[in-house]
Amino acid sequence: MKKLYGNAIVGQSGGPTAAINATLCGVVRGVLSQMGEGACIEKLYGMRNGIEGLMDRRTVCLSDFFDCEEKLKLLEQTPAAALGSCRKKLPNPDSTDEKDIAFYEKLFAILEEYNIRYFFYIGGNDSMDTVAKMSRWAEKCGYEMRVMGVPKTIDNDLPTTDHTPGFGSAAKFIATVMQEIICDCAVYTTKAVTIVEIMGRDAGWLTASSAIGRVVDGRAPDLVYLPERSFDMEQFFARIEEKFREHPNLVVAVSEGLQFADGRYVGEGQQSGVADAFGHKYLSGTGKALEFAIKERFGCKVRSVELNLPQRCAGHLLSRTDIEESVSIGKKAVEAAIDGVSGEVMIFVRSSTAPYVCEISHEKVTKIANQTKYVPDEFINETADNVTDDCCNYLLPLIVGECDVIYNNGLPKHIIL
Repeated sequence: MKKLYGNAIVGQSGGPTAAINATLCGVVRGVLSQMGEGACIEKLYGMRNGIEGLMDRRTVCLSDFFDCEEKLKLLEQTPAAALGSCRKKLPNPDSTDEKDIAFYEKLFAILEEYNIRYFFYIGGNDSMDTVAKMSRWAEKCGYEMRVMGVPKTIDNDLPTTDHTPGFGSAAKFIATVMQEIICDCAVYTTKAVTIVEIMGRDAGWLTASSAIGRVVDGRAPDLVYLPERSFDMEQFFARIEEKFREHPNLVVAVSEGLQFADGRYVGEGQQSGVADAFGHKYLSGTGKALEFAIKERFGCKVRSVELNLPQRCAGHLLSRTDIEESVSIGKKAVEAAIDGVSGEVMIFVRSSTAPYVCEISHEKVTKIANQTKYVPDEFINETADNVTDDCCNYLLPLIVGECDVIYNNGLPKHIIL
């Protein structure tokens, strides 16, 4: 495959994570490592707010900005998307609608103006849809450009990859906070239930991570409910009664996307109904709905805790495994693109859990975009109210290790682009 000579551009899309900037750092490092006389990439640009920003020509020259190792290290530990993000749904590249055609013509005219020959998009499922559509239009119009998807999502729901960058740090935060909540709840002898609501619309990987402590020190939630199984309120009440016979202070982990058998969200009455550009409704309220239901049935002390945004932005509690892998997958994306790969997404391939061994490869974006990887049946117990030890052991390597976070007067130091 011939080398393409020109510039590269990278963007971030979708919900941010505590590791998405580590992946961005990997892309920057990958480009910087091969720059010089005769290199095929002259400059690396960053698009602010993803495709939306690119359409407005809002860019920054990252290869100029990152002129020292200190800035790169700060980028690795900075949470959220340093370039800004968006939730832009691109039109069908095969559409005959004049408005859709005009969109792509403008977009690719801007890419040509910047002489972009390498396009990297860091994001989750919906972002990979953008990668697929960009690849298709480039092919249709004959524009020479390598288009690469670089995964990120705390939801860990992308198919073909063993896991996704950002998940490990989110899982570490959830497992840690769950341990602390369990300690706090255990100090009283009064009957009480604490509901912890965890992110996860369709896949329950994050909620499953709340139980990792069981294979570490034996502490874990009494009950764990994932969206992969229908939720039954009466069965839930029955399990609470059983658990009360074991000890008085119950802790329950639930996914925000829990649904009844008829498809209604458990927290439906607490939700706004607002949806994003891809039609995904903003979810919340599952914990609160269950809090009210338990209070009415048992009359005991009950509270709900919604972990919310800290799950994805806790840069002070990073998984070293996650950050190191996130940087590596960004660097490998650059190497793959230079070698001629396009229209593909970087993935992790695990060959062993104990000891943990994982390699980086790539897969066609069409096998990933607009699809969901669920927690498998063998990781969920028979009564559908907890996860298995095998699940916990599988997740454990992803949260291992701590990062040497740089602090400034007692607070973590971040970088601003």
